[in-house]
Amino acid sequence: MDNAWISIATPLVLLHAFIFVTNPITKEALEALNNYPDIIRQCAIITRFVDDLGTSSEELKRGDVPKSIQCYMNEKGVSEKEARTHINYMIKEMWELMNKDHKEELLFSEEFIRIVLNFSRTSHCMYQHGDGHGIQNSHITNRISKLLFEPITM
Repeated sequence: MDNAWISIATPLVLLHAFIFVTNPITKEALEALNNYPDIIRQCAIITRFVDDLGTSSEELKRGDVPKSIQCYMNEKGVSEKEARTHINYMIKEMWELMNKDHKEELLFSEEFIRIVLNFSRTSHCMYQHGDGHGIQNSHITNRISKLLFEPITM
C-alpha cells in the first residue's frame, strides 16, 4: 500500500485542485500538502482499492502487475473472494476515517474538502463495475457517459 496509494495519481490531481480553488494559499497548507494529509491519503486509498476491485481481473489477463487483491491473497493465503471481501472492508474503513477526519481538517477550505470527498465518491462510482477503458463493456461506458455528460433532470 505504501506505493499503491500514491501511484494512482490521486494526490497529484488533488494538489492541482487545491491550487485552483484556494486563495490565498498559506504556507501552512502547502507544508501540510507536502506531507500528504490523511484526507488525501484516504481518498487515494479508496480510489486505488475501488480501481483494483473493478479492473484487476482483466488487467491480469493482459499481463499487468498484481493488484491489492492478489497481494492480499499471496500475503494471507486466502481465496480471491476472501481478498475481495477484505478489500471492500478496507474501503469501508477508509470512508469512515475520511468522514470523521475531514471535520477536523482546519488547514483546507470547505471547497477543497468537498472536492476531495467528491473525488472519492466519483472514483467509487466510476470503478464500481469496471472502468470502461480496460474492459470494453457498453454498459459501463454508457453509465460513465450518463454520469459525466448528460444533465440531471428533475
